[in-house]
Amino acid sequence: MRKLYYYLLPMLSFCLVAACAPRQEKNQVDYTSYVNPFIGTDFTGNTYPGAQAPFGMVQLSPDNGLPGWDRIAGYFYPDSTIAGFSHTHLSGTGAGDLYDISFMPVTLPYKEAPAPLGIYSKFSHNDEKASAGYYQVRLTDYDINVELTATERCGIQRYTFPGGEAAVLLNLQKAMNWDKTTGSDMEQVDSVTIQGYRCSDGWARDQRVFFCTRFSRPIAEAHIDHTPILKDGKEVGRSAVGRFIFHTKEGEQITVSTGISATSVEGAARNLRTEVPEDDFDKYLAEAKANWNSQLGKIEVTSNNHDDQVNFYTALYHSMLAPTLFCDVDGAYYGPDKKVHQANGWQNYSTFSLWDTYRAAHPLFTYTQPERVNDMVKSFLAFYDQNGRLPVWNLWGSETDMMIGYHSVPVIVDAYLKGIGNFDTEKALDACVATANMDSYREIGLYKKLGYVPYNAAVPHEGDDWSLSKTLEYAFDDYCIARMAEKMGRADIAGAFDRRAQNYRNVFNPATGFMQPRDDKGEFITPFSPDAYTAHICESNGWQYLWSVQHDVDGLVGLMGGKEHFAQKLDSMFTYHPAADDELPIFSTGMIGQYAHGNEPSHHVIYLFNAVGQPWRTQEYVAEVMSQFYKDEPAGLCGNEDCGQMSAWYVFSAMGFYPVDPVSGQYEIGTPLFPKTRLHLANGKTFTVLAPGLSKKNIYIRSVRVDGKPYEKTYLTHQQIMSGATVEFEMYDKNERTVPANL
Repeated sequence: MRKLYYYLLPMLSFCLVAACAPRQEKNQVDYTSYVNPFIGTDFTGNTYPGAQAPFGMVQLSPDNGLPGWDRIAGYFYPDSTIAGFSHTHLSGTGAGDLYDISFMPVTLPYKEAPAPLGIYSKFSHNDEKASAGYYQVRLTDYDINVELTATERCGIQRYTFPGGEAAVLLNLQKAMNWDKTTGSDMEQVDSVTIQGYRCSDGWARDQRVFFCTRFSRPIAEAHIDHTPILKDGKEVGRSAVGRFIFHTKEGEQITVSTGISATSVEGAARNLRTEVPEDDFDKYLAEAKANWNSQLGKIEVTSNNHDDQVNFYTALYHSMLAPTLFCDVDGAYYGPDKKVHQANGWQNYSTFSLWDTYRAAHPLFTYTQPERVNDMVKSFLAFYDQNGRLPVWNLWGSETDMMIGYHSVPVIVDAYLKGIGNFDTEKALDACVATANMDSYREIGLYKKLGYVPYNAAVPHEGDDWSLSKTLEYAFDDYCIARMAEKMGRADIAGAFDRRAQNYRNVFNPATGFMQPRDDKGEFITPFSPDAYTAHICESNGWQYLWSVQHDVDGLVGLMGGKEHFAQKLDSMFTYHPAADDELPIFSTGMIGQYAHGNEPSHHVIYLFNAVGQPWRTQEYVAEVMSQFYKDEPAGLCGNEDCGQMSAWYVFSAMGFYPVDPVSGQYEIGTPLFPKTRLHLANGKTFTVLAPGLSKKNIYIRSVRVDGKPYEKTYLTHQQIMSGATVEFEMYDKNERTVPANL
């Protein structure tokens, strides 16, 4: 095993960037009081309740200590044990990874169960609470109160002990779910400081996390034990477990502050010195709270319904847990080429769940986080330089290759078309085109040659070829490239990719009225059932992927025989229910007929009634989803949170509009959740949505006025939002099926 000093890599250049949270003004609304981090910790949400700064590298949260799908995020609300507080977690994904640098305070003697639980404590939800940037729990078996908060790159823990002999355990051997430790070590630097690293392999391949930890009082005794890591009966490395002993008095508190880094131990120490120079838990908690209030306050909603406010601000909070910062305070970061690079004048980001988040989360950031959007695009371009293609689903400096498409493209294009940032647009277009032309990657060559991905020639990914879905996702991304090239005056590129964007037509079977897999001879697969969940359709069925033509809804209407037939099929989507004995896959949740709100391919479909002159259908289904599938309870999410996409859908929809085509600059009108919403923009203007007659019954829109003038379109525009327009909806309870006056 390589020694600790091997990883003490030199920093490239030194430029301290202090992470200063905005101050909270007196009498300012405490938006953090509306955030309930326990939402999504039960059922299929896969969220964690711990402490994090907005988009922070550290996600300091409790782990129940047991593996399994329900514990993908480390914590599952129905559980009753805690086996550590680790510094990295994934928000609402289906991938069980991270859980790095896991601390556990105990009194001696401690309780230990057989693996995989190990050293643990019972806890009760009666002794637990959480808010934005804060988590607290009492460990029942030791009567230790644990509090957590975080800066962007550091986790701060405060333990209140009952007195007597106590220990803080640091288990670098610990691993759960997809994650496995490949090597770790630690050392004591002085009386209050330890440092080390943990290397692991899992979904994040060849991951390395360095840490530097400072205790608020001297360690009485330090014991660091090493255990061999075995593979096929042979030792392939070592792993370390530390026990740090303290003699405590009743009520005594010890603060444990940890900086992490992907570059080196020195990087972690620098992050700690810069962001957490003092042993003052309350100071950093106040800063975290002020930071969250500043971010959450960018959207103000007015309501007398507390649950709606909690659901909204928790959704806005969840939308800002990922992507995550992935650079040190001096700009150093670890690239996919396994080298340390330097970000000068920008910050590197990782954890991009792009198949999910390109749909609504990234469009939301263009209004709430334009500076970060610029840095995210620069992160994509740096990843392209170091990996040869834009990221698909990158995590901690590695490409997981999870899911499909090249959905960095719509994020880049949306930023460019909206005039956000100062990234190199020529390079960005080149990167988009090069990624879309990688013939050897996931059948792109066949897609270009045949106009679709054939199911019998696609290479399976864990048993699934997802050929139909790849065709539709590629076509959308190609359309995005065409729009960017068109605006840049690159007619040759625009023309080529506009033609490719029409490839969705090649998998539409007029005989069945569905998108249908084809083989390399052009034959549609038989037998075919749109109800079936098959290896050819990504986490969905034929009903759900039929509508994945966000960029050309009019073209899809034409393929399906016109507006009347389109409307009939769309109605069937929501009224044709699975049979009672159908065994639906885990990702088919939040069902209304065949519509599955628990998974992303359905998210825009609910807004398509606008395209066929039936906006009231969109309004009633949007209202139903917001009221039925988002609740202020641990099981309050109907599907995986997926790094903010599930919540971003809610944030947009609650404001009254949604980006069906994320790069079009048009937002289809649904129905607002609040009588007044104010979106504070970076340009200093405020976009306002008013719905004074709104109620649980008055969910339908009779008319719309923009800046006091009648408005008859079914969508709002980016220009209207950025101009600080005021949109007023006249709401009413409509039982008859008549078209409203001017919508």
